[in-house]
Amino acid sequence: MEKQELKQVIVLRRDLEMGKGKMVAQGCHAAVEAVLETMKRDKQLVERWLEQGQKKIVLRVDSEEELLDLYRRAQELGITAVLVVDKGLTQLPPNTVTALGLGPAPAEVLDKITGKLKLL
Repeated sequence: MEKQELKQVIVLRRDLEMGKGKMVAQGCHAAVEAVLETMKRDKQLVERWLEQGQKKIVLRVDSEEELLDLYRRAQELGITAVLVVDKGLTQLPPNTVTALGLGPAPAEVLDKITGKLKLL
């Protein structure tokens, strides 16, 4: 399993019409939080992902409902899943769910969850 391809998937909501900077920031929050959470669960997995070059894929959904469905599916498969909830200091109302960070995890498992989504 050492040679297993690992990646991280970041999913952003396009329906919110966030500015580019805001969207990048929310994606970064998702990426960092997911790695930190995965470190708590499986430090060796994160180390292997880092050695493989930290592969990340950024995808999009068109609603909070779609994002939450992906979150639930990831949890069911035992994949680290973190939701980003905006504090509402700039473009969005407080407590807006903006992004989802998944993994790092085996690419084949993440593809079962997000394989049909479009790239951002």
